[in-house]
Amino acid sequence: MGFIDRVRDLLRKRGGPDLTVDTEGVVVVAEAFDVAEADSAVLGRSHLWRADEPAILRHHLVLPPDRVTEAASVLAQDGWELRPGPGGEGPVRVHALRVQKLDALHCAQERARMAGLAQRLDGDWLGWDALQPMGLGGTGRDG
Repeated sequence: MGFIDRVRDLLRKRGGPDLTVDTEGVVVVAEAFDVAEADSAVLGRSHLWRADEPAILRHHLVLPPDRVTEAASVLAQDGWELRPGPGGEGPVRVHALRVQKLDALHCAQERARMAGLAQRLDGDWLGWDALQPMGLGGTGRDG
């Protein structure tokens, strides 16, 4: 067993550091921006997602500037954190973030919830992605 294998095993046994929405070094391991694609298909095609580990689920929304505070309040009730996304004029791009274990059922439920919330607030849901710490020896895109 090599050094990297021993470190990986040690981190798995200890559980590693707790994942938070502010954890650095996370990469996108799955993404769903096509409304016609099922969440189960998204997770099924991901070769980076580790089902047995928590992930940061990040929904991408566009909201009117005067509705962002309301959205943050509604989402906070269930442990979601709303943060500004890329800047620009007019509608505001925001990210709703929460750490959880992912599975197709919960991803689909949260997709429907976020799309419904965005619609009620005169906004739009764009999609979701999931981020996890880069596994030792893994590859991925920056979050």
